[in-house]
Amino acid sequence: MNITQTLRSLHGNKVGAAIEELHRAESDLSKDLRSLSDRHEVDHEVFHVARDVARWSREHVRRLSEVGRDYGLELDPEAEDEATLLARIQQKGAELTGRFHEPALVLLADLRHLHRTAAGVSLDWEVLAQTAQAMKDRELLAVAEDCHPETLRQMRWANSMVKATAAQVMVTG
Repeated sequence: MNITQTLRSLHGNKVGAAIEELHRAESDLSKDLRSLSDRHEVDHEVFHVARDVARWSREHVRRLSEVGRDYGLELDPEAEDEATLLARIQQKGAELTGRFHEPALVLLADLRHLHRTAAGVSLDWEVLAQTAQAMKDRELLAVAEDCHPETLRQMRWANSMVKATAAQVMVTG
């Protein structure tokens, strides 16, 4: 057993829990991005960009499931399917809410939620990268270094959309 395998064995439960949590968070981020896209399909930028960057999270979920095997995890390589009954109910609720509230306010609320979710995922990537570095786990570090910048870009996109949307929603009548 080499040093990396020994460290994985010693710290596997903690690191495995971190990988599992990040896997869940990335799956949630992917679902949130797809839901945002569906709820605001009339806004072409939101629709297309959210779908594009959701693919990154789906890829992150796949990569985490692969690296998780080294820590004894059996994680689903597919992001949670949005076509579940709960997701359909949530989407219908959002449609009904949109009828009673200004759609731009709903978009602003959704973007704020998305930004907070992406920020949490970003922090989880940072924790995993620091852990991988301390353990000298090159494979885990490579996954974190590949995926974290894309999460940061998702967060920056949501932030820029919040800024643009907030100005329009809060100033115009």
